Amino acid sequence: MKHTYEITGMSCQGCRQSVENALNKVEGISSVVTLNPPEATITMENHVPTEKLQEALAKAGKYKITMPGNQHMPTHNHNDMPHHTGSAIEQPGTIAKPRANAGPGIYYCPMHCEGEKVYNQAGDCPVCGMDLVKQHSVAKSTKYSCPMHPEVIRDEPGACPICGMDLVPMAATDDDEEDNAYARLARKFKVAVLFTAPIFIISMSEMIPGNPLFKLMDLRYWNWVQLALSLPVVFYATWMFFERAWRSVITWKLNMFTLIGLGAGVAWLFSLIALLIPSVFPDQFKTHAGTVYVYFEAATVILTLVLLGQLLEARAHGRTSSAIKELLKLAPNQATKILGEKEMTVAIDDIQKGDLLRVKPGEKVPVDGYVEGGEVTIDESMISGEPIPVDKKPGDKVSSGTINGTKTFTMVAEKVGSETLLSLIIEMVNSASRSKAPIQKLADKISGYFVPVVVFISIATFIVWAIYGPEPSIVYGFVNAIAVLIIACPCALGLATPMSVMVGVGKGAKSGVLIKNAESLEKMNAIDIVVIDKTGTVTEGKPSVEKVVSTSSNVTEDDLLQKIISLNSSSEHPLAQATLRFGEERHMKRMPITHFEAITGKGVIGLLGQDSLALGNEKLMEQVNAEIDADLLEQVSAEQRQGKTVSYFAVGNKAIGYVVISDKIKASSKEAIHKLQKEGLQVLMFTGDNDATAKSVSANLNLDGYKAQMLPHDKLEEIKRLQASGKKVAMAGDGINDAPALAQADIGIAMGTGTDVAIESAGITLVKGDLNGIAKAHMLSHKVIGNIKGNLFFALGYNILGIPIAAGVLYPFFGILLSPMIAALAMSLSSVSVIMNSLRLKNTELE
Repeated sequence: MKHTYEITGMSCQGCRQSVENALNKVEGISSVVTLNPPEATITMENHVPTEKLQEALAKAGKYKITMPGNQHMPTHNHNDMPHHTGSAIEQPGTIAKPRANAGPGIYYCPMHCEGEKVYNQAGDCPVCGMDLVKQHSVAKSTKYSCPMHPEVIRDEPGACPICGMDLVPMAATDDDEEDNAYARLARKFKVAVLFTAPIFIISMSEMIPGNPLFKLMDLRYWNWVQLALSLPVVFYATWMFFERAWRSVITWKLNMFTLIGLGAGVAWLFSLIALLIPSVFPDQFKTHAGTVYVYFEAATVILTLVLLGQLLEARAHGRTSSAIKELLKLAPNQATKILGEKEMTVAIDDIQKGDLLRVKPGEKVPVDGYVEGGEVTIDESMISGEPIPVDKKPGDKVSSGTINGTKTFTMVAEKVGSETLLSLIIEMVNSASRSKAPIQKLADKISGYFVPVVVFISIATFIVWAIYGPEPSIVYGFVNAIAVLIIACPCALGLATPMSVMVGVGKGAKSGVLIKNAESLEKMNAIDIVVIDKTGTVTEGKPSVEKVVSTSSNVTEDDLLQKIISLNSSSEHPLAQATLRFGEERHMKRMPITHFEAITGKGVIGLLGQDSLALGNEKLMEQVNAEIDADLLEQVSAEQRQGKTVSYFAVGNKAIGYVVISDKIKASSKEAIHKLQKEGLQVLMFTGDNDATAKSVSANLNLDGYKAQMLPHDKLEEIKRLQASGKKVAMAGDGINDAPALAQADIGIAMGTGTDVAIESAGITLVKGDLNGIAKAHMLSHKVIGNIKGNLFFALGYNILGIPIAAGVLYPFFGILLSPMIAALAMSLSSVSVIMNSLRLKNTELE
């Protein structure tokens, strides 16, 4: 038995591992635990009570295990069973839907310090101290109200019918929140500059011949002025840095703000003590005027420059999520609903499945559904990435956010709210943007030791300068030790991967390539072989009957077609549906079939009265012991050599005819395969079709190889064999029979036009569903991983070079020392540089 339980209390990968280890100690079960969603999928020989599982978890920590939807621990009874998932862990959805927390009020750390953990309130990351970022999501339709008459609520902006004032949004949007955060930092930065500038002028005035300031007051009084001016900078504009530094120390999650708080704090406190108790300092620390050197200008300039870095990061970070914002703008706010003879404008939230809607020229399609009346042209470029509008006729699917052309049409709503393709794309992009790539493990490992090592280097710098440096050696040691603390930047290292992933995933979404997680990008970059299915992947997946041929003089072609559609009436296979459409066009009536059975990879059988019928491939004919005449075999082989699919039809133990079905090869397939081969990838085709058809398609497309007449298990085993030989395999497919192979492949690629199960099993989904998307996905993965490596190289190189220079390693050779203020500027710009480099991915060409 396989069951899925909800786990509460997990916050990181360490928690997840603890829970998994604890559950696996329970006799008779094996478990797989995921952090996002927080679930345990448990396979057990016999049912194990929830209480027993909870006892095991209690030994590992404060974790709770419950059945989905239950808030309290249930008592065990016969109904105490979690939902059964059969052989599949994932539940089918419309598109690989991530089950992470989503929606307004969800925040995450841009460095993903605790994996995919999210927070309910804005604030600072408890690990790295950086500002949490709000996750973008499709909000409910905005309502507008009058500021003077709150009882007035409208679906769109306008004037209040009572007082005439402009209606205002009842809730702030995501952009408002980002703008507010930026405005808050900008306001503090202005205050910091206003008070830091005069401190800097006072300090630097000593370098002016005949210092005019000293004619007004002595140096000791100017030092008090510097103290007074520094107070708003330290205790208002940049106080948050010290709060974060203190929090990092008490939780022992040391980060960039630990170093900033330590460096700037020591400089400011040193200066304060120098003013209050100058007698405690040795002569080395005193100026020619008898006062002790103060570093108010160093402390305030450092803090102001760090604040500038935070301000630039806030603006740049907003640009990294621009793809999600653009997708959010696609979500329409209202729609025209048809009720009988009347039409009314309603909010998107009020649309229900089955509602009849009218979409006027130039309007956005409000929800997912199908065309009920009218033939129109729809611009789907914002979702599929393809610039050419698509013609739609009654029965064709339309997606939320796409734009109607020049004609009015009516549609029936099928998927609303969070079920629409647009909503699921946004959720998928959000989830992928928060996920960690394996390449980030190096940065995480380094970050774990970074701050303690930097503090050690800072102390060592002070000691070495104090012992071996020129006079005043202690002052030199003090200044250089602060420079070491300030220049070190673990954030540049931590942002190297997440920023590239966020921009890359957004770029992919705009191009019709949906990435499930960052790991999928890294795996896609490493593949050697692309395995593709035929039907729906290479071909259009819209098979049509060319002809029905009877080889029995006793059975006409119409009689044969009637038997075929009767037998296929219980089948959902695309080929069966093609025969049913063919029969409907000829107004054929179906006859009752009993004992119907679909045999995977072979065909269908059933009884018509006392006659046993069979429709399928040669393997099925062998299974039912149906004889195939040599002439019939030759006719079928001739059709198969032309790349067509042929099914034999048998009555009793004799094949009496066949049906020829063709599935047009997509126009883009040949070009896409050529692109992949130019990039050094092998392209193989695995199909359940016969060898002659597969050979014809392979030759037409210049494939590197093919395997025919493969059952789902055969595809799975062949992929395992390729992997055992050291190959990295990507599998592209669109059907339920492709799901096992998609899951086994190093990276599964699902066609968005395919089945839910195939999409759930894949790491990458192509919205348009053609092979050009695979070439785009491979190019995107190559660009993103290259960008990540560039960021990591810069971040590591910056710290490896910057820290020794700040420590004074160049002084013995060139007489060069790095001011703590210059160190602060370099540190602030290093993180911004990583983000700006990541933003270059927005302009990447994927064609």
